[in-house]
Amino acid sequence: MATGAFNTIKSAINAGKDIQSMTTQLGQWGKAMSDLDYAHKKAEKPPMFKKLFGASAIEQNALEVWGHKQKAKEMREELRSYISALYGPSAWDEIVHMEVQMRKEQKRAVYEAEEARERLITIVVATIAIAIVIGVSAFIIYAIGENQGKW
Repeated sequence: MATGAFNTIKSAINAGKDIQSMTTQLGQWGKAMSDLDYAHKKAEKPPMFKKLFGASAIEQNALEVWGHKQKAKEMREELRSYISALYGPSAWDEIVHMEVQMRKEQKRAVYEAEEARERLITIVVATIAIAIVIGVSAFIIYAIGENQGKW
């Protein structure tokens, strides 16, 4: 998504459009950058249930996110150069401000809900694990007692 928005913005700049007419594309690009930063954060600290059930997938995901993050840095620098050269540094400052707003909105709307879902999954997995440990322990105690004739 970031690459598509980046290419659209670059084409619009080359066609001589002004910054205000590119707000939709800039918003898409900002959202994609926010999603990428969030994915990077999640790859660095995956939830417990993912650590237990998919260590190799976590490593692969972390490498993919890192690669995308490097590409995003390049796109960001190229976009900053284009916009600063054609519209001045203040235009880039406006875009950075818009990006900050997009990140805040994205955090409120999407990331908090995803984190709540992950917390719920962690609680459910932990509860099931505890129930299994208690059940197995009770069965072992019962079997020992039954074997010794205490029950």
